[in-house]
Amino acid sequence: MNSDAPTPTPISELPPEGEARNPNLQVRFKSEAGRLLLLLPPDPEASRNPVSWDELWQQLKQRIASSDRFWQPNTAVHLVGRDRLLDVRQLQSIADVLKDAELSLKRVYTSRRQTAVAAATAGYSVEQQAALAHLNQSPTTEPGKALDEPLYLQATVRSGAEIRHPGTVVILGDVNPGSSVIAEGDILVWGHLRGMAHAGSEGNAKCRIMALHMEPTQLRIADKLARPPENPPAHYQPEVAYIGDAGIRIAIATAFAKLQRL
Repeated sequence: MNSDAPTPTPISELPPEGEARNPNLQVRFKSEAGRLLLLLPPDPEASRNPVSWDELWQQLKQRIASSDRFWQPNTAVHLVGRDRLLDVRQLQSIADVLKDAELSLKRVYTSRRQTAVAAATAGYSVEQQAALAHLNQSPTTEPGKALDEPLYLQATVRSGAEIRHPGTVVILGDVNPGSSVIAEGDILVWGHLRGMAHAGSEGNAKCRIMALHMEPTQLRIADKLARPPENPPAHYQPEVAYIGDAGIRIAIATAFAKLQRL
């Protein structure tokens, strides 16, 4: 329900007595658009008032232990990491303390490539963004805008996980059924592609999807959609999906390479 009246700030978002009043320097929980967000302070190297991992960890435990919690048990948590560098061990520590509070870490928003790789490796959904000022802001797509550097993942994308990146995604591993990879650039899977893949997600029809073993639940390139054939081939070869005259087409990689040279 929308209202013109300002929404009062929940008590749990106010820093405890004695803490700095700048909310960007605090670990905070926030309810937004039906999601429970966990907002972390920015990277210590980029802040005049850095918050170390030990400080962050203590703040997180204090927030969870506080008596003014406003969330329901078994709520999924969206971690807004901003530009903070987090490794697999730190992400697992956050997930463990959330689990103890009957919360589950579902998705990680980050502008750091290393954090995105760590989150995907740990099996969480990831959205890498250039700016994370506010999750309700829609990214502006400018014609011919440069894509981000490719995101390289050496991991299996597990069922239920989603990878989003404003560039090309290269995965050395499998993309399992029930998972999805969404990229503004190309998608290259050095393994089995059995989930959903959407290349050129912002409308670039020249993007391609490549896999050693192409058996997706769904393929998308720009605004085109294709589903796998009802009778899959007996033997798989490296293939490339691209947009042709009749929509998305799939060609054997060697034949596609010869076609491109013509």
